[in-house]
Amino acid sequence: MLARAKLSVVPVVLAASVLAGCSSLKDEDKTATWSPNRIYSEAKDEMNSGAYDKAIPLYEKLEGRAAGTPLAQQAQLERAYAYYKSNEQAQALATLDRFIKLHPASPAMDYALYLKGIVNFNDNLGLFSFMTKQDLSERDQKAAKESFEAFKDLAARFPDSKYTPDARARMTYIVNSLARYEVHVARYYYSRGAYVAAINRAQTALAEYRDVPALEEALFILVRSYDALGLVQLRDDAKRVLEKTYPQSPYLTGDGKGPDSPWYKFW
Repeated sequence: MLARAKLSVVPVVLAASVLAGCSSLKDEDKTATWSPNRIYSEAKDEMNSGAYDKAIPLYEKLEGRAAGTPLAQQAQLERAYAYYKSNEQAQALATLDRFIKLHPASPAMDYALYLKGIVNFNDNLGLFSFMTKQDLSERDQKAAKESFEAFKDLAARFPDSKYTPDARARMTYIVNSLARYEVHVARYYYSRGAYVAAINRAQTALAEYRDVPALEEALFILVRSYDALGLVQLRDDAKRVLEKTYPQSPYLTGDGKGPDSPWYKFW
């Protein structure tokens, strides 16, 4: 009986061996015999065809095969871009942060900083903002601030980079948006009768930003909020600043939309 029991195990062992063989064939690395240049070429082909999910693992392999070479650095940057195009912002940023930390003297550092700014910039805009017509100033500002810092670092360290002019333009847009965000919150509080909170947010915008369009409405919200609270002297002071700074303001002529109107209908 013992011999029979041993024989009965054989088919099971054979089946397991066959399955293991199939698994090993399935998991076989087709790039094992490829040169780094071929891996890079294949990854670029996948990128150009929009198959970012296929390009990413190829770039990962290339980083290992070509470790310590400029090609490995290039692979890391292109992998970050592939993550970005795949709407995997967190992975893209993690890859870029690793590159910036490991290769501080890289000749591609300007591009790394620019791409980091772009990833945060687009993440902040939101994938469906074009459908909802949601203003950037109406979203959480964490990504906008991180985008600004990356662009600022780029402009300071690489003023002659080909990416710097676009970075500066985006910085201006971000600053305007951050100021509009404060006014958006102030307007929200005003519309709900929270006049003290509205005053605080409007004052924050006025204290932290200069020469941006949003400050005109910030002053108008101050005037309206002080008036609602019966603070006549403060109301008149804010109105005088509004008149001096924006003498042609529609808020002064009665043509302004008022603090309840959304920005995209006014600016």
